[in-house]
Amino acid sequence: MKNLGLLIICFVGFSFSSVHAQKRTVAGVTFDAKTTVNGQTLMYNGAGLREKYTFDLYVGALYLSRPSMDASKIISDDDEMAIHIQLVSDKVTRDKFVETVKEGFGKATSGKATDAEIKKFMGFFTGEFKSGDKIHLEYTPGKGVTAKKNGTNLGTVSGLEFKKALFSIWLGSKPADAALKKGMLGKV
Repeated sequence: MKNLGLLIICFVGFSFSSVHAQKRTVAGVTFDAKTTVNGQTLMYNGAGLREKYTFDLYVGALYLSRPSMDASKIISDDDEMAIHIQLVSDKVTRDKFVETVKEGFGKATSGKATDAEIKKFMGFFTGEFKSGDKIHLEYTPGKGVTAKKNGTNLGTVSGLEFKKALFSIWLGSKPADAALKKGMLGKV
């Protein structure tokens, strides 16, 4: 009888920990422990909060096929990966998002994005933004970066060099937010 009680406690404990392991919560935003890009399972690598002037703007999470804290390797890898962003403020408007990402391309320390590629990418984001919106940037080798907003496919920009420049916005040597980069790399 004593063993049965111990078995039940262990089962409940393992059940709770496996349910808990399926989600990651950062700054009040919950991310899945896994996602799928191009049929490949990617694991949550880390996440962080993007702040500016003490305002919380969004939380970004990085998904990779293998955990890594090496930003340069992640940026240059030609492997499935994704960045998931969830807005946590209505201060992030469509115009501010587009302007900030354009500035990020200007500061990108890896890859090369042409003006035409940047214009195409920015053109995906035509609708208004609001707190709670989810933006997914998914890279597939040989295909490119696909942008999605709230589950709707917005379009794809092809090329590894474009992906390197885009991911460099968050993970490069001049990131949009150093604390966000650190969180996405799992260095928190």
